[in-house]
Amino acid sequence: MQTRAIVTGANGMLADALIPLLEKKGYLLYKTDIVSQDDILKVDITDKALLQDFFKTHNADIVFHLAAETDVDKCELNPTHAYNTNTAGTENLAVICKERGMQMVYISTGAVFDGAKETGYTEEDMPKPLTVYGKSKLEGEKIVSSLLDRYYIVRAGWMIGGYLRDKKFVWKIIQLIKTSKEIKVVIDKVGSPTFTKDFAKGVLNIVKSGEFGLYHCVNHGICTRFDIAKKILEYMNTNDVILKPVTSEEFPLPAPRGKFEALINKRLSTMGLDNMRTWQDALKEYIEEIKNET
Repeated sequence: MQTRAIVTGANGMLADALIPLLEKKGYLLYKTDIVSQDDILKVDITDKALLQDFFKTHNADIVFHLAAETDVDKCELNPTHAYNTNTAGTENLAVICKERGMQMVYISTGAVFDGAKETGYTEEDMPKPLTVYGKSKLEGEKIVSSLLDRYYIVRAGWMIGGYLRDKKFVWKIIQLIKTSKEIKVVIDKVGSPTFTKDFAKGVLNIVKSGEFGLYHCVNHGICTRFDIAKKILEYMNTNDVILKPVTSEEFPLPAPRGKFEALINKRLSTMGLDNMRTWQDALKEYIEEIKNET
């Protein structure tokens, strides 16, 4: 029997990788986003009545909840928006999933940790977010795990992918390379890059396992932002741009960043399901994809 799935945030960079995989696996998809586009239906997850009506007319077995406000500084400057989207919106979906007996996949983040640890965080470490973004996502986790029995919470690291939908660090560096001879990049923040295509495969493997609960799913290896920028230059065969390592003080931002945001896929490894590549291999593939598109 064909599995029916609702995907929120279907216009986002993660959905760009996950939706084709779901279609390939034979899922019947109802794609939703705050902005309608092509076959993506406009659904606001913060509107509980609208959501309930949507679920009545689009009966599904599982929800892949990708919709979120992921702009960390925007969340810090507008906490109400952050909590409405990341916490209340998630609660609306979780309540409906409980009422209708549906499974839920909730995408979360390494930003639920404070960055004080000096080795990778595992699923067993206690969250202590520094930012409004991290706090709003953690509250979403708590709601999902308290309301539902059949859920998957999957935390990602520094997300890479999506090409034109990518508004994050890798894309910004690529744009700077086109116009700058010198690029300043912070060297005092450490994390785990997470390629959307690898993460999407990891999420599907987790769902296929049927083992509910909390997971970390990142590419292997730990690095600084500077390390990533250095590899981007290498993979783009760019020799005429100078990278200048700087501290975070050079880029004052509204939201504090934890010094160490790296994750370890401990549960996936224990289950024999940790098929993630190194971040270098993943980044190289992404850069090659971008080269072919431009």
